[in-house]
Amino acid sequence: METIIAILLYLLVGGLIGWLAGLLLGGVPGGIIGNIIAGVIGAWIGHSVIGTQGPELMGIAILPALIGALIFVAILSLILKLIR
Repeated sequence: METIIAILLYLLVGGLIGWLAGLLLGGVPGGIIGNIIAGVIGAWIGHSVIGTQGPELMGIAILPALIGALIFVAILSLILKLIR
């Protein structure tokens, strides 16, 4: 049961980070699911590029995750604009 709660909280934090990245860049495609995906992938990108600098929430380093989510959303938006 603890594992399920930890996963849900991790997705919640990822969603909040993705939502914040969307606010800063003008929206994340895909709504709530897109926010969660952007936040979780952003956390992975940020951790890979920057590491675990700054405060953490549910095992996600907030600043690297936000920077990673911004990078991911910017690249995704650019790709979607090129396709349209």
